[in-house]
Amino acid sequence: MGHFRGTLQGNRGGASRLGTKGGGLHVTAASWEGAVSVRLWHDSEAGVDMAGVALTRHCGAGTYKPLYHGPVSGKEEGTGDGDA
Repeated sequence: MGHFRGTLQGNRGGASRLGTKGGGLHVTAASWEGAVSVRLWHDSEAGVDMAGVALTRHCGAGTYKPLYHGPVSGKEEGTGDGDA
């Protein structure tokens, strides 16, 4: 059963793919100047869905630059952000 869902839209229409809690989901969107990588996974110890977003190389172009690593919710631990 899918826990994560990825969607895309291109010239030939839309498509979607599912990822499980155990396997996660990895998506790369690329151009001739580089790429963007998005990874989703479930941290079973913390019980939280996590995300990693980075610029990355593609066909010899671009550079690696981490942009985000943390909970998919965007909540930061210990800040009370979103806590009721």
